[in-house]
Amino acid sequence: MPETYMLGEGKPVSTDSDKTQLNNNILVVGASGSGKTMSYAEMCLLKTRESSMIVTLSKRRLVHKYAPLFAKRGFRVLDLDLTHPADSTISYDPMHYVHTNQDVTYLAQSIVMANPRKKTTIASDPFWDDAAISLLSALIAYEMHRKSRPSFADVYELFAKLRITEKGDAIETSFDTMFDRLSREDPDSFAYQCWKTFRFAPMRTAGSIYSSLSVTMDTIFSPELLAFMREKQCIEFRDITAQRTILFVTTSAVNPSLNAFAGLFYSHAVKELFEYAEAREDGVLPLPVHLLCDDFAVGAQIPSFAHYISIFREKRISVSILLQSESQLLSMYGEADAMTIINNCDRYVYLGGMDLVTCRNIAERAGLPLSEVLYMPIGQALIFERGSRPVITERWHITEDPAWAALFDETGNKSGT
Repeated sequence: MPETYMLGEGKPVSTDSDKTQLNNNILVVGASGSGKTMSYAEMCLLKTRESSMIVTLSKRRLVHKYAPLFAKRGFRVLDLDLTHPADSTISYDPMHYVHTNQDVTYLAQSIVMANPRKKTTIASDPFWDDAAISLLSALIAYEMHRKSRPSFADVYELFAKLRITEKGDAIETSFDTMFDRLSREDPDSFAYQCWKTFRFAPMRTAGSIYSSLSVTMDTIFSPELLAFMREKQCIEFRDITAQRTILFVTTSAVNPSLNAFAGLFYSHAVKELFEYAEAREDGVLPLPVHLLCDDFAVGAQIPSFAHYISIFREKRISVSILLQSESQLLSMYGEADAMTIINNCDRYVYLGGMDLVTCRNIAERAGLPLSEVLYMPIGQALIFERGSRPVITERWHITEDPAWAALFDETGNKSGT
């Protein structure tokens, strides 16, 4: 059965795409303190009963508050706490989803491009990223060749053993013997083909490639994250669509390395769900899956997200993106992809803010004077829905919903805790 969400006071919307002829992607934009989390994110949690959800939050209190509610509703509740990995009930290991050479390259590219330092670096020669991707691909492919079920912790430890010395006009490495042996066993080995890009580079070039990848690996993969990859069961995204499941993913608003790791997680989640839907006879997921991304801008860029969101609907996937401004999306994805993402959200909830780029865009969409949008009263919501005129209303009063009141007992304590 479809869900009914409340975008604002007097503005319920159905997630029945066949009936509405709309996708269920929703963009929520508002300044800090405008009510994005309480009036929208918590609304989604309160109203979801039939769809599976992957919820990314930076607020642990929401996990403690809503996990008991979903357990009572018969959901399987999973907790992926990236801030304290040892406390998680499930793990995420990016190597778990690598099966082909294309998967190897996808993972290596996702890791190299997820480095948060790239957000503050002026565009440089793409050669360095490509070379780092080749080196990391070689190590991932080698571990896939060596073990039946390797962990990314194995790849990390292998990279830590790499040593480079100068030898004439070329280099000599601590991995020469093992890769030479691999090339003799299998001259067409994907691992060896990727390794050659690095192995035959001049010392200065190889050193720069190694240093760049070393910084990326150390930035994204903490010892705690590497440990929980081996100690806990890895999430199976296909299982999320087999029974009603809510997966809470807790990241950090102040630790960019965790956000980069969360970006890797989402890239694999979307890819795995798409491929599973494609493999099914009807081409769709058994259960709808809703991605609820609070503080979307603090995460790393999700590879190919602008493409994926354009075809979410046909796979029964939807996303809610919560941002402080459209400028955040522009800085993450660039103008073209940011516009593609916005244009593929058939519903847009604007809760106010001071960002001029966003205000101008909202004013133009709504046909309102810029000043009316810029000085929109606190607590007001401007709601766009494709095919309808914009609606100005108040943000939804979640505290007046009976289901909200049921979360608390008579003394004001959270029920179920």
